[in-house]
Amino acid sequence: MKFRRSHAIGEFCASDNAGYTSISTQFGRFRTGLIIPSALFLAAFFLPVGESVSADHRIQMTAEEITDGLLAYRMVQHTVNGADITSRYSTEATVPGPTIVLNEGDKVVLTIRNGLTMRPDQQVSVHPHGVHYMILSDGTLKVINKVEDEGAYPVGFYTYLWDVAPGTAGTWPYHDHNFATHNGSEHRGLFGALIVNPESGTVTASAEGRIRNVSVDSIKKDYVLFLGDDAFWGTEIDGVSKQQTPRWTNPALTAKHGDNVRFHLIAMGTDLHQFRLKGYRWVDPGTNNLIDRADIGPLENHVFTIKSSHSTDYLDKNFSNRLMGMRGDFNVTQ
Repeated sequence: MKFRRSHAIGEFCASDNAGYTSISTQFGRFRTGLIIPSALFLAAFFLPVGESVSADHRIQMTAEEITDGLLAYRMVQHTVNGADITSRYSTEATVPGPTIVLNEGDKVVLTIRNGLTMRPDQQVSVHPHGVHYMILSDGTLKVINKVEDEGAYPVGFYTYLWDVAPGTAGTWPYHDHNFATHNGSEHRGLFGALIVNPESGTVTASAEGRIRNVSVDSIKKDYVLFLGDDAFWGTEIDGVSKQQTPRWTNPALTAKHGDNVRFHLIAMGTDLHQFRLKGYRWVDPGTNNLIDRADIGPLENHVFTIKSSHSTDYLDKNFSNRLMGMRGDFNVTQ
């Protein structure tokens, strides 16, 4: 069965059965007025840069309606250089959506399927921050990008190309930008995170007042926390198995004593936040300063790595957010 054209990369076909069979992409016109043969286009997009080792990510996600009127992304399939890693993700649609872990130098082909049928006139999209892309992979409406509506209508698809270029290391949000409003429906749950690990393979960490570099591979847990206007929304990622566990709102986070753990904070909504992790100090990104709180504004991010030493709680010290109960436990066991 043929679905709506993906203007980002040409036409493609897919099976619409319950198994979500793999998309067979027919690369062609790149909407530049030129006809680019499929093999040449793919070779250009996935061409290695220098001596860096890059990975080819092929990702299929769907947007679905879940409980309480929330909307959510679900991972259908994720392969890296042909190896299927889909089992790392929840089989259900979740808020936040799947955390997509990448490395500087990687390339991504991401296809979104619109499983939202309550508004047949509305598109759903994926708009990323942090990574590089051409305008047709912006994931916005024509009224914003001045070129094309870049989303999928119900039961349709749209495909995006991302270049995880040098300099994109960090943690970034992705979110819908098309459904219901020009700003999309991130306020209803259509958001998730991109973690781009540095090409060096190391990050700065703090332990008992000392600053040091540690390898990304030594990180035992990643905690992805979105700061909404009234709650934290979280995902916990095991550093060994890479398994992602949805923790939903104000989650209790777990760690073992002495482990390196990394917090990824992204503010959603319109509020200003002040994050605290009681009894811990960490490196203020981009500096050599140790801090014990971080002020975070809308769509700002704050990422830090610590060595876990004791149980405590984390919270938003902003007065109104604190009254709303924005706090959770950080449980460290022996």
